[in-house]
Amino acid sequence: MTGNEAIARGAWEAGVRVAAGYPGTPSTEILENLAKYPGVYAQWSPNEKVALEVGIGASLTGARVLVTMKHVGVNVAADPLLTLSYTGVNGGLVLVSADDPGMHSSQNEQDNRHYARLAKIPMLEPADSQEARDFVILAFNVSEEYDTPVLLRTTTRVAHGQSLVATGERQERRSKKYEKNVAKYVMMPAFARQRRLAVEERTLRLKKLAERMEVNRMELRDRSIGVITSGISYQYVREALPHASVLKLGLTWPLPEKLLRQFAAEVDRLYVVEELDPYLEEQIRALGIAVTGKEIIPPVGELSVETVARAFGVKVDCREEVAATAPAVAVPPRPPVMCPGCPHRGVFYVLRKLKVTVTGDIGCYTLGALPPLEAMDTCICMGASIGSALGMEKGDPELQGRVVAVIGDSTFLHSGVTGLMDIVYNKGTATVVILDNRTTAMTGHQDHPASGRTLMGEPAYSVDLAALCRAVGVERVREVPAFDLEGLEKALREELEAREPSVVIARQPCALLAKEKKAGCRVEADQCVACRRCLQLGCPALSIEKDKATIDEVLCNGCGLCLQVCRVGAIRRAGESDG
Repeated sequence: MTGNEAIARGAWEAGVRVAAGYPGTPSTEILENLAKYPGVYAQWSPNEKVALEVGIGASLTGARVLVTMKHVGVNVAADPLLTLSYTGVNGGLVLVSADDPGMHSSQNEQDNRHYARLAKIPMLEPADSQEARDFVILAFNVSEEYDTPVLLRTTTRVAHGQSLVATGERQERRSKKYEKNVAKYVMMPAFARQRRLAVEERTLRLKKLAERMEVNRMELRDRSIGVITSGISYQYVREALPHASVLKLGLTWPLPEKLLRQFAAEVDRLYVVEELDPYLEEQIRALGIAVTGKEIIPPVGELSVETVARAFGVKVDCREEVAATAPAVAVPPRPPVMCPGCPHRGVFYVLRKLKVTVTGDIGCYTLGALPPLEAMDTCICMGASIGSALGMEKGDPELQGRVVAVIGDSTFLHSGVTGLMDIVYNKGTATVVILDNRTTAMTGHQDHPASGRTLMGEPAYSVDLAALCRAVGVERVREVPAFDLEGLEKALREELEAREPSVVIARQPCALLAKEKKAGCRVEADQCVACRRCLQLGCPALSIEKDKATIDEVLCNGCGLCLQVCRVGAIRRAGESDG
């Protein structure tokens, strides 16, 4: 199983009845797999905050609940999370934070281990798929015994790596009925002060638990080197330093102080190997234990066996042998590009032509910032494009009528609606383009409240994006087919001239969802003047051969954008006659 599949399996075996989340790599497959198991209700929520709040409500009824998200999603869910630590749970509640060292598919590299300390909740870190399954079950037991949410932190390598998993059967949990308890669940100041004391008392109990948990274990070998590590870093240490003594921490908050001191006394030199921040290192040093960490281990990026080996001056022979026998071939770079037939391509082509400032957002369309389109100026986080557009025109009034915010349909529902309300309320004039491709495409085509289906595969009400925009006060709302370049340019020019908020909804389903492939396009070589205008679209199906444009018929999706940009009529539909 992959780590994500194993987490889903562990949740099912633990008797989880409700699961909620928002898709985000590397966490997405957890709910997709859990939704297939019987006896589980699973849903995609509009955003991570809502997902956790749904989870809190289900936990109050006594159900065991799994909530999943990627690392940046925890920022969105942090508001309810930190108060949930005070209220505690009824049914067990486990929050999965899937971190992304190396930023394989993320806009930052934040280390969410800090959230466990901040929220004062226990955190477990599996090192492989077996532990992913086992730790989920353990997390639910800890959650209910200690009246606390539990943070389960994975990383991309654990989430998507595969290893053998021994599975068990589902253990149905008898539901603990909800009982009204205002002092526990209503966090007004008078009650919250009492619950704050309960959190401290719980932390003391958890520290005692940390000392005896089997997931924290010493592996004594050569005692000249001792390494404290956790999660996937443990695997790198074991391969790079097979003879070193290791203290493997499965529970990384709170830390087992006595066990740490005991291990330190057993070895001559003590090291910490961890990805990203010196999270363990700083806490261990705070105990007065001398340790070497970030002096030799990089604080940036994903670790590897090679990285750890180099840090300790060790050669990893098996890897060197593989490298020595690998063919010395110069592999050309393959930067990410929008798919052939992507409905976002034409929008960015027009935006670049209009020479406007474009505040961008998180999604496939972020690729609009790359050559040859180069039509995006900012990308911060989910939903930030709309608020940033308002801020730019407030910061520099000369930008009024020159700023366009782009955002996807799923992202708009995630956290863009409030930004649009802000533009209306504070009398902004920015134009917002909603790129409606009918899915959450970047994370693998998950449904959302405007797609018409649920995670469980059931038909659902589809939010009317145009009506929603009008409901928050935008009077100028228009819908344009995403492949209509002339219509897009006309709509954008008119809305940029209007000194009031406006929304243009560019509609076209994701090319990868198309059930039927349209007739492709071809180039009449004798009519092509090699102006290379069509290449400005950045379509992978287009290239130049022998100083003439050519279209790869295998890649061509038939979107027709190249037909519209060719000024000499050299591009035609396949099968279309010259006449």
